[in-house]
Amino acid sequence: QVQLVESGGGLVQPGGSLRLSCAASESIFDVYAMGWYRQAPGKQRELVATITNAFSTVYVESVKGRFTISTDNAKNTVNLQMNSLTPEDTAVYYCYSQVSQFTPVENYYWGQGTQVTVSS
Repeated sequence: QVQLVESGGGLVQPGGSLRLSCAASESIFDVYAMGWYRQAPGKQRELVATITNAFSTVYVESVKGRFTISTDNAKNTVNLQMNSLTPEDTAVYYCYSQVSQFTPVENYYWGQGTQVTVSS
């Protein structure tokens, strides 16, 4: 019964930065992976970044070099540092927790979502 609380979204100008945080009720060591999906109007849900309990990371190609996912293990928190933001990054970002390597996306746990808007 993983509970996730997201924070850190907001409005930023192109080229700016935001840091999203996802506070979990369980340790990263007690799940397989955590990360963020995003969904923009008219677009499919897209996996942005994920980090496993072995601290391997995966990013969608469009954010490589700009976004960094990390954990604060003492706080059961996963962070997504987003730099050099562009309007194409505008979306609602949803934190997720994947309990095991074999858990399908349909059974992920989700945060409430946080809006990221990149605009002049």
